[in-house]
Amino acid sequence: MAGGSSWVAHYGDPVLWSLPKTAFLCSRKVPAAQVLKCYDWAIAMREAGTCVMLGAHSPLEKDVLHYLLKGTQPVVLVLARGMKKKLEPELTKEVEKGRLLVVSPFPVQVVRVTAATAMERNRFMLEHARDVVIGHATPDGSLARLVAQATLPVIKL
Repeated sequence: MAGGSSWVAHYGDPVLWSLPKTAFLCSRKVPAAQVLKCYDWAIAMREAGTCVMLGAHSPLEKDVLHYLLKGTQPVVLVLARGMKKKLEPELTKEVEKGRLLVVSPFPVQVVRVTAATAMERNRFMLEHARDVVIGHATPDGSLARLVAQATLPVIKL
């Protein structure tokens, strides 16, 4: 695969994969006080032009993606399932602009997101990120345990 990646399928310009990427990870349940911090962070990344890699499975991650896509910086969306046959129109538009790369580390036969595929996606993101920002990690949750093992710089909002 392009850029030494280990993803199975993609939509978009694979050159984006070679950029330094900041991963954004967040537990599914987020305290209200953390939500605004995550939004402010996304807006700051957008304004700084930083390439952000995220999953956009949880509602908060989808919101962060929404804020990021209002900018012009590159974004990498990593699916926790096999590649979709067709992307949503708003994502297709950004892929066509050359600023969104959608990748999947799973074969097309994996059609549902599960806790196991989400965890594998998160591991994949940590392997390919320059650093990671944690919107919120539930204490003693699977994300907190995964991040505790991370060897890259971790920033907690």
